[in-house]
Amino acid sequence: MRTRELGESPVVIIEEGSVGLVETKYYTFADSGIKFQMDNGLELGPITVAYETYGELNEARDNVLLVAHALTASAHAAGKHSEKDQYPGWWDVMIGPGRAYDTDKYFVVCSNILGSCYGTSGPSSVNPETGKPYGMSFPLVTIRDMVRVQKQLMDHLGINKIKSVIGGSMGGMQAIEWALLYPKMVDSIILVASGAVSNPQSIAIHKVGIRAIIDDPNWNGGDYYGGEIPAKGLAIARMIGHITYLHHNWLWEKFGRAHSDPDNMKLKLSSKFDIENYLEYQGKKFVERFDANSYIYIMRAIDLYDAAEGYESLKKSFERIQCKKVLVTSFTSDWLFPTYQSQEIVRALHSNNIEVQYKEIESPYGHDSFLLEYKELTQDVQDFLPTF
Repeated sequence: MRTRELGESPVVIIEEGSVGLVETKYYTFADSGIKFQMDNGLELGPITVAYETYGELNEARDNVLLVAHALTASAHAAGKHSEKDQYPGWWDVMIGPGRAYDTDKYFVVCSNILGSCYGTSGPSSVNPETGKPYGMSFPLVTIRDMVRVQKQLMDHLGINKIKSVIGGSMGGMQAIEWALLYPKMVDSIILVASGAVSNPQSIAIHKVGIRAIIDDPNWNGGDYYGGEIPAKGLAIARMIGHITYLHHNWLWEKFGRAHSDPDNMKLKLSSKFDIENYLEYQGKKFVERFDANSYIYIMRAIDLYDAAEGYESLKKSFERIQCKKVLVTSFTSDWLFPTYQSQEIVRALHSNNIEVQYKEIESPYGHDSFLLEYKELTQDVQDFLPTF
């Protein structure tokens, strides 16, 4: 067993039970004249979807688990792409033989969301009509658009029944939307540290991050491809966002008020607390791996999400759900998706006589708990999945 740093949060990497070497695959649709109609009425095509699968599809084609990823993750949820990879996929501790999403039993699918920059069409993709990256001409994306694109992938794979749609954070929003849009197809959903609506605090934080990006002189109205990227703005946006993933108790334990240059702290503004160095490191690493326009688009998609949209209440909206069971998990220290949001979901499900298994997990790690508390989550999932 060994560990790595996710941010600076310790993530345990267990080699036993790995799915081994995996390959990212690609599926393209809406490329023959009939374009995909977006939630806002605009059209888009062709659309390419990056995805990975783990385990084997059974003869009945009904042992499918669909994993929906969070804001800046990718289709690479488990295993490694080569023996030289230092780290496996982002949820490797949960996916594999004998793990929570047991690939000896289930066929696990994870696809990159529409609007991202990890292989699925997004603002950095080339517009075939111009031969240049879309930039801000790419249509705004919603959670519903992401799910409808995933449905296209499921159709391509010949899957018409899903044992469970699983999502942490923004992935949970996608899971809810799956249950609303395709109720006959989804047997269950598993929601981890998520909500049925984006709360005002989250929208406010995203606003500051988006502003930081678009005010960077290199953003150039989103047309920065081939030139200097808006690195400063994107780094600031990530630093702001990263703060919301953590909890002050963990920050005290990890950093306290330690600083790297105590002799000059009162003399030089450049002398930094350790927490400042940590945030700058996070911003720098993020700029190296993510597209600024995609970050704007996906944050906005989260802002726009409301599972009750078009209905008088969440309870009324949830009348469409036909799941056999739902698992909802929240964390005591999560202030990005606080426990009250999970409890709102549970009440709306109960009001529609849907069986719900709910648990609030004690954890010091804030929103990052959904990635770190894998032992307790594994037990909860293993107790849940075989019961229907």
